[in-house]
Amino acid sequence: MRKYLPSIIIPCVFEAVAVTLWLLRDNIFYLFNFTYIGVCIAAGLFLFAKKKPYARRFIQFAVGLYMLVYLGFICRENMQIEGFWYYLFLGVFEAATIHYAVAKIFGPFIFGRGWCGYACWTAMILDLLPYKRPAQPRKKLGFIKYIVFVLSLLLVGGLIFSHAADIEDVMFYLFIAGNAAYYAVGIILAFAFKDNRAFCKYFCPVAVFLKPTSYFSMIRVHCDEDKCVKCGKCLKVCPMDVEVNKDSRKRKNASDCILCQECVKSCPTRALRL
Repeated sequence: MRKYLPSIIIPCVFEAVAVTLWLLRDNIFYLFNFTYIGVCIAAGLFLFAKKKPYARRFIQFAVGLYMLVYLGFICRENMQIEGFWYYLFLGVFEAATIHYAVAKIFGPFIFGRGWCGYACWTAMILDLLPYKRPAQPRKKLGFIKYIVFVLSLLLVGGLIFSHAADIEDVMFYLFIAGNAAYYAVGIILAFAFKDNRAFCKYFCPVAVFLKPTSYFSMIRVHCDEDKCVKCGKCLKVCPMDVEVNKDSRKRKNASDCILCQECVKSCPTRALRL
């Protein structure tokens, strides 16, 4: 029964958010939006519990394409970090501010960086590249994401305070340009470092939000160190270089775990569990 708990807990969290926002904002869109995401995640996690190899990929594309194509291109909402800054400067709790609050600021207290592993529309493409297992030691380049984080804030702040004309159109075009840039940088970094997730480790500004709250995540990969034989198989398959063969929250790169469970699948003694 334990293996099915994530497929029950996570959708319940999203449904609670869906109903709360629907009632508070008097907008049925929120009921549809978060219910859809919760159902997709629940279905994918159920498939994962059934050991279906395509389970995580199903969630990535079901949620990622919805966010990118429907909310982004059709509804013209900038769901990137620039959109979050935009609505934050306007003092409006809509679209990207709600998305970030649920998925990337407060939600990680429950599911850590699970959004990165299962719903990010940038990572959904990067995970298709050939370097699923990092071929090189992790570089000390994490400072780059803080620079990108600050630059994104300054860019949107500059647009707001300069009273840029047609600001909503500008934000939509910024969404298109931003996604194109993220995909390009992500692919270049993947091939340069032979690591599909190099973008997540070194460049993604959203990680600045995720890192502190993910450390306290309720849902995380646990290691029964009495069962662990230190074979190192889990370390070799972890795309985020997490020291998964230790159970402490202080393990190396602990807050970077994307809950992909590649380590769980590779463990010969079943010492790892979600």
